[in-house]
Amino acid sequence: MGAAPAAATLAGRIKPGVTNQGVATAYDAADGNGSCLFGPTGGDMMVAAMNYTDYESSKACGAYVSIHAASGAAITVRIVNDCPAPCAPGQIDLSQQAFAKLADLSVGRLAITWTLLSPDSVGPVSIRYKTGSSQWWCGIQVIGHRNPLAELEVRGAGGWQQLPRADFDYFLSTDGTGCGGELRITDIYGQQLTVDGITVQPDVVQPTGVQFAKH
Repeated sequence: MGAAPAAATLAGRIKPGVTNQGVATAYDAADGNGSCLFGPTGGDMMVAAMNYTDYESSKACGAYVSIHAASGAAITVRIVNDCPAPCAPGQIDLSQQAFAKLADLSVGRLAITWTLLSPDSVGPVSIRYKTGSSQWWCGIQVIGHRNPLAELEVRGAGGWQQLPRADFDYFLSTDGTGCGGELRITDIYGQQLTVDGITVQPDVVQPTGVQFAKH
């Protein structure tokens, strides 16, 4: 009972169990990096840019999306970028490699349906502090989460404090509260992970050993 109301509240525009109508286009994704600032994808080019409306100030970052074409072809991509106007709500700009698995690149625009996916095989969540982070200011990024993130909180003097999320997918502590301390991460289903012992090491990916459950 508890998960559904939480998901309805926390999910934002991209909601679980909803089939979205849209259009797929293609772009040169280069090394797979994008607005989410995850970094190069290491050869896994099944990535995409979400239209800026559904990107929702980076809330779509890291989401896994199942995409279906009328031909019956289907792929799964991870959102690593945003697609500004004229990308319309519902539109997903796929890497050329991903688009080619649905249709020939010459098609240009392809009608699709897409749904949020909670994949089976995912490693543990990692944490990265932004370049320039210290005990007085820090940006905190969560990498490799199975489900989209809703919140990141740090432990302050008065208890848990929610940090604002920037368009580039870092949660910012502008006064240093919680930098290098205990973190609590919440996904759109209301599941929470508590992580401790992640010291402020700017631009270092630090695995946590924990992951959200599949939904």
